[in-house]
Amino acid sequence: MNSVPAPWVRTRLRTAPVAALALALLVAVTACLAAALPRAVDRYEDAGLRRSVERARPQATNVAVFVEPPSPYMSQQRRELALSPGRLGMQYAGLLRAVPRPLVADRTQSTYGVRTAVPLQVPDLWLPRPSGLPAQFSLAAQQGVGAHAEKVTGRLPRATAPVTAQTRDVEAAVTAETAKSLRIKVGSVIHVPGERRPALAVHITGIVTPRDPQGPYWASQPLLRTPSLNRVPGGGADAAQYWLGALLLAPEAAPALLGTPSAAWRYWQLAPADLHLHAYQVDRLRSAVASLESGPALRQVRALTDMSATVNTGFDDVLGSYTGLRDGVRPLVAVAAFGTGTVAVVVLLMAGGLAADRRRAELTLLRARGASLPGLAARLFAETAVVAVPAGALGLAIALLALPQARTGQAVASAAAVTLLACLTLPLRAVAAHHAVRIHPGRGDVTAVRPSRRRTVAELTLLVVTLGAVETLRRQGTDGDQLAALAPVLVGVAAALLLVRLYPLPLRALARPAARLRGTVAHLSLARAARTSASTALPLLALLTALTTAAFGGSVLAGVHATRDRAALLTVGADARVEAATGALPTALPDRVRRTPGVRGTAAVSIEYQAKPGDQSTSVPLVGVDPRSYAELASRTGLGAFGEGELTGRAADGTVPAMASASVASRYGTRPLAVRLEDGGTITVRITAVRSRTPAVIGDDFLVVNRTALTPATRRPTALLLTGSHLDVPALRRAIGDSAPLQLRSAERARYADSPLQSGAEHVYTAAVAAGAGYAVLSLLLTLLRTFPERTALLARLRTMGLPRSAGRRLLVLESLPQAGLAALGGTLTGWATIRLLSPGLDLTTVAVAGHQAPVGDAALRTDVTSLFLPAVTIVLVTVGVAGVQAWWTGRRGTVGELRAGDAR
Repeated sequence: MNSVPAPWVRTRLRTAPVAALALALLVAVTACLAAALPRAVDRYEDAGLRRSVERARPQATNVAVFVEPPSPYMSQQRRELALSPGRLGMQYAGLLRAVPRPLVADRTQSTYGVRTAVPLQVPDLWLPRPSGLPAQFSLAAQQGVGAHAEKVTGRLPRATAPVTAQTRDVEAAVTAETAKSLRIKVGSVIHVPGERRPALAVHITGIVTPRDPQGPYWASQPLLRTPSLNRVPGGGADAAQYWLGALLLAPEAAPALLGTPSAAWRYWQLAPADLHLHAYQVDRLRSAVASLESGPALRQVRALTDMSATVNTGFDDVLGSYTGLRDGVRPLVAVAAFGTGTVAVVVLLMAGGLAADRRRAELTLLRARGASLPGLAARLFAETAVVAVPAGALGLAIALLALPQARTGQAVASAAAVTLLACLTLPLRAVAAHHAVRIHPGRGDVTAVRPSRRRTVAELTLLVVTLGAVETLRRQGTDGDQLAALAPVLVGVAAALLLVRLYPLPLRALARPAARLRGTVAHLSLARAARTSASTALPLLALLTALTTAAFGGSVLAGVHATRDRAALLTVGADARVEAATGALPTALPDRVRRTPGVRGTAAVSIEYQAKPGDQSTSVPLVGVDPRSYAELASRTGLGAFGEGELTGRAADGTVPAMASASVASRYGTRPLAVRLEDGGTITVRITAVRSRTPAVIGDDFLVVNRTALTPATRRPTALLLTGSHLDVPALRRAIGDSAPLQLRSAERARYADSPLQSGAEHVYTAAVAAGAGYAVLSLLLTLLRTFPERTALLARLRTMGLPRSAGRRLLVLESLPQAGLAALGGTLTGWATIRLLSPGLDLTTVAVAGHQAPVGDAALRTDVTSLFLPAVTIVLVTVGVAGVQAWWTGRRGTVGELRAGDAR
């Protein structure tokens, strides 16, 4: 009877199901993270782009096409036809198709119409005249008013008969704001001057309330929605004022504008569709906008409308501002991505190496029995692919479902790369280890194996590349290429290779003194550590890269938070600020605020923003303070600390000591200086102290004096600066009431982080650093798991020779400590050196307060002690914990099962 050979893949999976499941879990998690990273970046970059567009005014983001009035040399009928809604609608449809992709117009917010080029004065006396000047109106026949009105009082205007330039009566609507400000009602009649014809009577038939007043439809031309009270140019602050509003005619009534003194301009306003805005298309979007403004698309626009057509938009400026912010954030995220990616690759390689070592005897036997290298590699690839491919697909599916609405191509490519690496690691490792058929492999002790010349050349090349990346980052900052973002990873890799070379030296130095000790544990543990396989480069590479990335990333995140906190402190001056908009604060307010729960200290100050020292040509903020409370505030906040006695006393000539900023001190010196106050009074000061900052004033120019030296009218407090770590904000608001606004340091700090681009980058950075730390711990566990059987057998043999269990635990702990301790020490030093080397090229302002005008101060990268030492201590504790658990578990199992005849462990 012929036997049927069992399938190779099925047999291997049944033989080691736990190992297959562990590989599947590792590949699934890694593929999920690799696929999630580009999609997460796409999502927060898209959200940041849409937020930038939302914050910009519609006048800046809309693409507006304007066409001059029809030529006077055309017949009147053709001129009127050019303004008809049918003709404008056909041109509008053509413009929508002519907009170059990826720019897409939002049809719900885009519109078209005709309006007068300049406002027209109306003679109606019943309209308000603040300075005796008649009101002015702009006439607009815009499409879609009814569709964008939430409420209509009366009815929308219409044209019951054909309208021409000679029509004397038309209907119009006004917005609710226009009706309220200019006292217009349904049924009112406004007479607009005519051109060589009687006045045009505009009958108001409806008052509309805009559905989305801030949307592009209404906000692109704010005058259509909201009237304005304008001043006559050149009249100064006392210039005469007049009202300026808009009348919304029916689209069919547009030809009537040809009979007014103002030119009738045709326009099409195209609002970009937010859902079609993607950050990865910003460059193409800017090209599309440039083409519309002065390129091929403009020629197409003119062919559709008129040769006089012009395209106006500020969308390119909005995109440029966003691009600058994004380009400042991307390199910092790339640092974390490269670091975590390096550690993940190392862990996959270590997993393949662990599988190859576990099956060394099996693969050696197959080679001895005639298995070819291609055949062996194909079998190993097939059995790995059966596990890795479904796991990679599962990880990709989880990433796609968890992070929708992002590009799929990069996610698929990343997950496929992880899966392919997992499938190739074991076959390639086996081919390299079993290229030559041999029964007993040679010793691979870390103290015995000498590095080859090729390895030396490769390491020197890597060192040169690392130095180049560090220098590039220090010179160009994060504006350089991806090599600069690789600098922290390259530093960690170079440090790992250096530590691998230095690793034998301390072992050799400690081996001889340990041999003279009476106990055997120390000597045996060092001997065991010295006999560790020379392939320690991968574990050290994973650990040092993870520790370097964690230290660098933690310092970046801590620096971002510190920069925001510093900017908020410089803006507010304390934990909270209460400052009257005009005049002084109520007399009883300081006492009420001081008794509020959570308030630790209060400093009442009198700020004269228009004080004029010297020749009175410039104004310098003058702060009158109580020296004691203000000195405590300055010391507590770290903003220009000074001694109480520096502002007390008065010289014999009557001058008052003053503290000034460096710019004010250099401008006026230390001579007696007369300062004119806002109430007309004068004090004479002498600058006796110079500080760069002071809590009460945001800017760089200030004078601080004792409040008692001011005149009685200017001595009353205008602001309160409060300190306290747990302020009761509701109680503070009740105590303040409506007397003054409350400005909080915490609210100001939160305002700096409200951009999706910033917060998304921080979240991705934190997740990447956390994932890198997890992979580092996994690499450590794989290293210990690789030697687990050998250690177990060793403890069993030593216990049969009389070694106590406590000594066995110490042996395993001391054996694993050299590599873990070296990695922890090397990772700490490498992280510190990386931060010191790269800090001159990093500016955290972009990530911390981008898009906000804030007094940042020094935003340089500094070492975060927690991020530097906590991961290193964790590595050592995990190593000791695993060694102790292994010793305990081996002691429970006994020694009989571990001592088998022929066991080569």
